[in-house]
Amino acid sequence: MASTTVRVTEHTHAVLRELAEATGEPLQQVLEEAVERYRRERFFADLHAAYARLAGDRAGWQEELDERAQLEGTLADGLDEP
Repeated sequence: MASTTVRVTEHTHAVLRELAEATGEPLQQVLEEAVERYRRERFFADLHAAYARLAGDRAGWQEELDERAQLEGTLADGLDEP
């Protein structure tokens, strides 16, 4: 696996080291997991903001609600009732 050097503050390095020691994971893995969690957090924050903007547009929001209504129940299409 290729790697590169990233400069972090002494505080950040100390926190990473503490987390690595507490979890028994390599410091690099702790950092990778933290970055991935932050990426997901940003994704959902951006998604939430986009839906908030859409909700502010009456016509656009109604279009969204209409589409949801059309899709309601389609997950069960073709499945026999128990």
